[in-house]
Amino acid sequence: MTISSSASSSESCPARIIVSLSSFGAAEVRRHGQRWFADLCRQAGADGVEVRGELLMQPQRELPELAALLRDTGMSGVYSSPEGLWDEAGALDGAALDRGMAAARALGARVLKMSIGGFKPASGATLMDLKARLDAAPAALLIENDQTVAAGSISALKRFFAAAESAGLPLGMTFDMGNWHWVGESSLRAAECFAARVRYVHCKGVQRRPERWVAVGLADSAAPWRAVFEAMPADAPCAIEYPLQGDDLLAVTRAAVGQLRQLRSSLQ
Repeated sequence: MTISSSASSSESCPARIIVSLSSFGAAEVRRHGQRWFADLCRQAGADGVEVRGELLMQPQRELPELAALLRDTGMSGVYSSPEGLWDEAGALDGAALDRGMAAARALGARVLKMSIGGFKPASGATLMDLKARLDAAPAALLIENDQTVAAGSISALKRFFAAAESAGLPLGMTFDMGNWHWVGESSLRAAECFAARVRYVHCKGVQRRPERWVAVGLADSAAPWRAVFEAMPADAPCAIEYPLQGDDLLAVTRAAVGQLRQLRSSLQ
């Protein structure tokens, strides 16, 4: 089934509580494989998982294995591409989009998540090309605010979404609650700007260390996470994307899933 890029959250990402598999740490995920962690998330009660392209060691083997697990268990999948939609020169990177869509198709995922990369004002001329590509795409494309000024600041994303709307391309958004802090932005102001187009929420808190920001659970966050969370659409699926660590990793993950599910339910 083809899903348009402007699909509603209930169509494009039906799972309620998702776990981004990057939450378990790059070294551990590469050691055990994303299928192992996806099954752990199933046991912990998650509705779906976000598969990370940058953590795939053997995509041709791993994606079909993950697809089989999702199909057999009824879990939903999101594919996260580490590539930007536009290159540094501002040219649409059709090959990156094709790779992301091919991976989403292999996974059986209904959502592909990407950043805008090097989109510039002059890049607007390529939006019709993007629209044509998405008309036949196997997954809905959601734009995420990343941790760069070019693709993760409020001003850059406002310019992009305005240009996309003018081209007849009303794209939805993955709203990462924590990433705004990496680019010196207010997450609450970002929520006010973009909540109407949010289709999927990355839930992570942040704390400031002397040299950098770090991701933490919402309860430990220094940011106004509750106000941001309350500003999100009530039906937008939510993903855990902060470190999940401990001797009993299943218990840790089960507790995190339960806490986020309870929070989600309290706001509906």
